[in-house]
Amino acid sequence: MSLVGIVMGSDSDYPVVEETIKVLDRFKVPYEVKVSSAHRTLERTLSWVKNFESQGGQVIVAAAGLAAHLPGVVAGSTSLPVIGLPIASGSLSGVDALYAIVQMPPGVPVATVGIGAARNAGLLAVQILAAGRESLRSALQAYRRELAEEVERKDSALLAKLREKTAVRNS
Repeated sequence: MSLVGIVMGSDSDYPVVEETIKVLDRFKVPYEVKVSSAHRTLERTLSWVKNFESQGGQVIVAAAGLAAHLPGVVAGSTSLPVIGLPIASGSLSGVDALYAIVQMPPGVPVATVGIGAARNAGLLAVQILAAGRESLRSALQAYRRELAEEVERKDSALLAKLREKTAVRNS
């Protein structure tokens, strides 16, 4: 059973969405991926959302560029949490998609991550699921520790490089 559904308006969105998939794989969260358009295949999109929900799905990530109606259409057809992932495209480089997703009308919220922030979309999906799953919560805490350790390593490496540079200059 898939816990996260990922839907994108076009297969051209996949290179961005792939980062969401990597996060879900890392946390061993089952997911399914679908290409379906809010405009060109509306009935198919609505059917997929209903089926995903009825089969026990719990969170949907909806990726879209340009007018980005897909996340809103999905959110309007389910009570599941929907995470909108704006895709950079067109003359506005995704700003139009961001505004379209984040400016939903009252009563139909869509959680929204930054333009192209597919990793954060995956992490937010995991966080939502972790609210009721201790193992996921623990895995997220370990992940956050790893992020902090990475910053510490980078800081130490930079300080060593600067000390070396200073030593060379002073010799």
